[in-house]
Amino acid sequence: MTCSRTAVHFLRHVSTLNINDSDPLRHRDRQIGYCTNVHAGIDLTSIRANLQEYAVPVQQQLSQTHGLNALGVGLWIPDQASRELAAGQLDAFRGFLDSNRLQPFTINGFPFANFHGDHVKQRVYLPTWAEPERLEYTQRLATILSRLLHEDQPLGSISTLPIGWPDNPFADDRSGHDDVAIAGAQLRELAAFLKRLEDQTGKRIVVAIEPEPGCVIDTVGDLIGFFDEHLPDPTHRRYLTVCHDICHSAVMNEPQRSVVTAYADAGITIGKVQVSSAIVADWASIAAAEIPATLEQLGAFAEDRYLHQTGQVGRDGSFQLADDLPALLEQTRAGDLDKILRWVIHFHVPIFLERVGQLTTSRDAVIECLQALDDDTINVDFTGHLEVETYAWTVLPEAMRRRGLAEDIASEMQWLLDQLG
Repeated sequence: MTCSRTAVHFLRHVSTLNINDSDPLRHRDRQIGYCTNVHAGIDLTSIRANLQEYAVPVQQQLSQTHGLNALGVGLWIPDQASRELAAGQLDAFRGFLDSNRLQPFTINGFPFANFHGDHVKQRVYLPTWAEPERLEYTQRLATILSRLLHEDQPLGSISTLPIGWPDNPFADDRSGHDDVAIAGAQLRELAAFLKRLEDQTGKRIVVAIEPEPGCVIDTVGDLIGFFDEHLPDPTHRRYLTVCHDICHSAVMNEPQRSVVTAYADAGITIGKVQVSSAIVADWASIAAAEIPATLEQLGAFAEDRYLHQTGQVGRDGSFQLADDLPALLEQTRAGDLDKILRWVIHFHVPIFLERVGQLTTSRDAVIECLQALDDDTINVDFTGHLEVETYAWTVLPEAMRRRGLAEDIASEMQWLLDQLG
């Protein structure tokens, strides 16, 4: 990403804001949008309807508040919709986006199928990168994005899963589904495909592997190790990058500046940053008498659709990851928390939110990450793609939703733009 704080390069029409070197986040241009995986629907008709109902009002509101003439969108295009676009509906879809001042610059290629079913959990990690369906799907997305980008947009990004979930309980046949060697070979094949695509279209599409707690790759160290072993060549790394999800990294107890520095030192491009925030239970600052009520409050976030991995940081500096919040709450009693400093929970909450009841959020990690990306002493190779990814709006406790989904998304975008100047 090329970092810019103000900036917003959404579309060819977009306003560019000038900033000076005294700003805490300065220079370099960024492309900013929100991820549409917050909306249900796996076919193209549903995607268009959701964009019309939600994205268009967000664009109109930001036009009024920030003078932006176009809204950046991170499209979620599941497998079915990708096939519909590839079958001849792409030009009409691009015309629809243009006419509504919606500018795609990135695609979320992580969820392959229905991301809004009643019980998604580890199903979201299928098919894995060891299966041909994942490669074919991602190649299709890259071709689609190369045609959706405008003439003055030479670069697009696609985020993807970190190989898979070990021993996924929803895999039909668990053997080989998370085979790292096969995944590496398929990703190298993808890099060769992306090179041919750039030669043919002039568009460089980068695929960004997204570390996620509990997956085959869930830390910055895992990602760097995978690249060193399986993607060592500059030709691989021109097209294969990392998607840094701030919430995921916070759950794994990773300081944002350290992560950005590690990628810079390893020569790995940050293809996209997903701007997201986690729930934090800071047990060290919660009075003993308030712990039962806090555990009860956390129960409102222990919902059945998504996996809510929880990083547990001990007062002795130890770290342990729980696979899912509901199971963790079932086995936790107030007295069990004497040695725990905090829990950081994989539940994407509004990025502007700082506190809810006894709980706080990892909003400070968002600010730390933005500052690190803009720090010239780190000099990380970054495409500039910032995507707000609060996909959990629809499963948040009702009291945390403000007005309507479009207004809530606009509030997040406004907050991020304000942080950027």
